[in-house]
Amino acid sequence: MSALAVAVVAVSTSAILVRASHAPPVVEAFYRVLFMTATVAPFVRPHVPAVRELSRRDRLVVVGSGVALATHFVAWFTSIELTSIAASTVLVQTQPVFVAFGAWLLLDEPPNKYVTAGIGVALAGATLMPLSSLLGADLVGADPLLGDALAVLGALAGASYVLAGRSVRQSLALVPYTTLVYGVCTVTLLGVVLAAGHPLFAYAPREWALFLAMALVPGFFGHTVVNWVLEHVESSVVSVALLGEPVGSAILALLVFTEYPGPATVVGGLVVLSGIYVTTRGREKPA
Repeated sequence: MSALAVAVVAVSTSAILVRASHAPPVVEAFYRVLFMTATVAPFVRPHVPAVRELSRRDRLVVVGSGVALATHFVAWFTSIELTSIAASTVLVQTQPVFVAFGAWLLLDEPPNKYVTAGIGVALAGATLMPLSSLLGADLVGADPLLGDALAVLGALAGASYVLAGRSVRQSLALVPYTTLVYGVCTVTLLGVVLAAGHPLFAYAPREWALFLAMALVPGFFGHTVVNWVLEHVESSVVSVALLGEPVGSAILALLVFTEYPGPATVVGGLVVLSGIYVTTRGREKPA
């Protein structure tokens, strides 16, 4: 359980590191994924035969999964620059709600009453948060309404990444799968960086340190450790524990940036997290 605690603290730093950087969000995303790929690629060699045996359909799924992951990072990183860290991290955490909804629509996995209730609660809270910005109640950030919308887009893209990879993960181990998806994601982000005309190398040493920290702290010590913990701890426990990420990020934002989330963000965030909790635990129950 100590490893899980370390992972939750590590992922809580993600939004802080993104906000601290002055590079364009897509550049931050590119280097985070590039360095993450570099940490897993050396271990893929024993899995090369399995990769070669992937069907054409599975290869297309891997490409789609990588593009979805790239969309997730760009949308969320941009969101962090436009709205409060508390709102952005809570809304992007609605990913399990969209996974449950997508599994129902696309994979014929109807939700039970607990999942249905959780989805409803989470969506109600997610509606409250941008609505408060629209009414001028919580104006934290350059464009909180757009930032909130991008966080939700990031959650949708993240859910698409998860749903797309479910079938491939049944025939491919974690290391080769993540290496392939991260590779596709890296190439996609590189194309966006070049298309937008952003420089690739003209950044101060401080920025390079932040790029590396994004990959190592929330990437390696966060998500990689979470994947390891999943082999030893029930998935429901891990999912619920990860709800601590928005709380940790909000506390760090308060300490580092003196950013105070408004009352509607706090209330809406608690409602969203409650809905995610019910959805996550409900998916462990029979339909």
